[in-house]
Amino acid sequence: MVTKYAFLFPGQGSQFQGMAVDLYEASVASKKCIDSISEAAGEDILALLRDSSAEILARSDRSQLAITAASLSVIAALEEKGIKPSACAGFSLGEFSALCVGGVLSFDDTVRVVKQRGEIMQRVCDDIARRSAGRAPGMAAVIGLPPEKVVEICSSCEGVYAANMNSVKQTVISGTADGLDEAEGKFKEAGARRFVRLAVAGPFHSPLMKAAAEEFEKIIEPVEFRDPSILLFSNVSGKKISSGAEAKKLAVLHLIQSVLWTSEEKELADIISADSGSNWVLIEPGPGKVLSGLWRDTELGADHPVIPCCTFENISEL
Repeated sequence: MVTKYAFLFPGQGSQFQGMAVDLYEASVASKKCIDSISEAAGEDILALLRDSSAEILARSDRSQLAITAASLSVIAALEEKGIKPSACAGFSLGEFSALCVGGVLSFDDTVRVVKQRGEIMQRVCDDIARRSAGRAPGMAAVIGLPPEKVVEICSSCEGVYAANMNSVKQTVISGTADGLDEAEGKFKEAGARRFVRLAVAGPFHSPLMKAAAEEFEKIIEPVEFRDPSILLFSNVSGKKISSGAEAKKLAVLHLIQSVLWTSEEKELADIISADSGSNWVLIEPGPGKVLSGLWRDTELGADHPVIPCCTFENISEL
């Protein structure tokens, strides 16, 4: 039976100080990858990964580059072992690592685009905070309510939107500081088990990021987006990406529309279920275990678990 791999790349909120540093020290390919990212980004990426505090890494202009570097360094180490994907999906920011590995963006373009994207998003978030008396916008996970109930409550709060459809048990919302305060009370009244503020810099995947989307569209206009070389999925549509032109359009909408992660999971699960001649192995290449946990809630979660993979030890055990 043929072994096929699917990579699920994590997004913002998964970061931690020191991520991928052990890979830099133990893997020749990972070291080369991180050094190449430093060259493309024009800064010391090893220092960013090794020395940045949690507070610094919560900023979009730092976390997006750092997480992408960590994920791509894992990919480099996996390729050393001959492990390459047949399918890729990325959660939020993670979609750009997927676009790189899926052949849509070149390595250098991925680094430059992600760096500029993070800077743009941070500026917009800072501007929203200034216009809100210094109270920063953000995101929160609502746990224990069905997604449709979360959407209903968001519609009753000013400046709050359902942003990430994570699972049947968890939906992430985006909003202004005042909007999130109002929403928290309403969700608790409605019976939510938990309302967890996330370590991110702004109200991502919502109309509040419109200014960022407009600026980002201009940034990527000259960038080449090629057709995918493997199965690749979109947060915006929840389906397979068919062309580079589609990927480019979706990259802009990505900033202001919801992440349809449960739809992507279903698309991938359907492909795996229909492929009786292959043994599919799912890997989460990058910091954290968020996507591994979300996949457990799917129909295939028990039989095809996602393997978290962010350290040299993880990779050695594959």
